Amino acid sequence: MSKPPRRPATPQRPAQDTPPGDRIAKVLARAGVASRREAERMIEQGRVAVNGEVITRAALNVTSRDRVTVDGKPLEAPQAPRLWLYHKPPGLVTTTKDEQGRPTIYDELPEELPRVMSVGRLDLNSEGLLLLTNDGGIKRKLELPATGWLRKYRVRVKGRPDDATLEPLRTGLVIDGQRFQPMQVALDRQQGANAWLTVGLREGKNREVRRAMADIGLSVNRLIRTSYGPFQLGQLKPGEVEEVRGRVLRDQLGLEGAKTDRPTPARRRKPPRRNRSG
Repeated sequence: MSKPPRRPATPQRPAQDTPPGDRIAKVLARAGVASRREAERMIEQGRVAVNGEVITRAALNVTSRDRVTVDGKPLEAPQAPRLWLYHKPPGLVTTTKDEQGRPTIYDELPEELPRVMSVGRLDLNSEGLLLLTNDGGIKRKLELPATGWLRKYRVRVKGRPDDATLEPLRTGLVIDGQRFQPMQVALDRQQGANAWLTVGLREGKNREVRRAMADIGLSVNRLIRTSYGPFQLGQLKPGEVEEVRGRVLRDQLGLEGAKTDRPTPARRRKPPRRNRSG
């Protein structure tokens, strides 16, 4: 019995062309409105309109011909990407608003700074280097695990740790089912009942250093971030902000549109609040 003739293969439909432009959340992030994730939340809340129509889904591409508004205000043209080093003091939260009414870094930043976003966070009691940027693309790139930049901390712990105590940090931990990658840990000196450590890690899990130290029986009573990749805290004083030169941004991040250099990056600290009593 002869086999029936094969049917000719159905030609596949050509893939639809990608709509022109960029995703709306990316455009908002590049304009410094918010991070991409925060921009998506703003869209879901109905705060963004394109060509007069409110949108609630981020699956939309826009071009320079589209009119985008946020909370009824026209979206400004993207600024040149910029990056600042900020010495965060303890006692400030790294959010724009705090439900508990605690002071935030944005309450203390110099007023002449444009709208900025933090690259990652430092918790309330942590201090040291925090990167700030006006560009959501930079924020996203520096926070991605694939970037893999080493972050260094000076950590003061209560106790008298030795190499055997610290070894689990160097081999990696699992805490509450969450795996912590190996850390670089060195014992700097013993100071009375406390010890100073230098810790390096390439991840950014929530309260990672504090949780890891607690797991090996050490309590952190001071934590200072001293570097984030090639960027160093250096001699910045608490509360000071220093802009990174455009040339450094181009070299380290490959940003061709980075702001041109100024003769000397300015260090700014918000003036102390005046006593309004009386």
